[in-house]
Amino acid sequence: MRQEEPHMPDQSRSEHRDRDSHRHGGRHGRRREEGHGGREGGKMAQTFRRGRALSFLDNLVVKRETLKKQVNDPDLQAIRDVVSGELKAVDQIIQEYIQAFELYDTRQSQDGQQ
Repeated sequence: MRQEEPHMPDQSRSEHRDRDSHRHGGRHGRRREEGHGGREGGKMAQTFRRGRALSFLDNLVVKRETLKKQVNDPDLQAIRDVVSGELKAVDQIIQEYIQAFELYDTRQSQDGQQ
């Protein structure tokens, strides 16, 4: 810890700290230098969020496939209506999720055009 000179008035001490912090990038200067802000950092964050959204969508698709198997399972015939309702709900959630987060698969749109 740096010791202040005893003869400096309070005002000049704070001005000295302000100038010193400004010279070294201030409170937020280091973050920008380390890539946490600005264009590159924003793009990385957007890519990270998109990756997480795609990962969650994959989890929903796995749940959907599991429910499809359960609907056709003769051992679960007694609860077939319930499982079918869950399957429809998960299908709707997947479609709403894709639309909300604009996660359209470009391969699907290209296949539809060919």
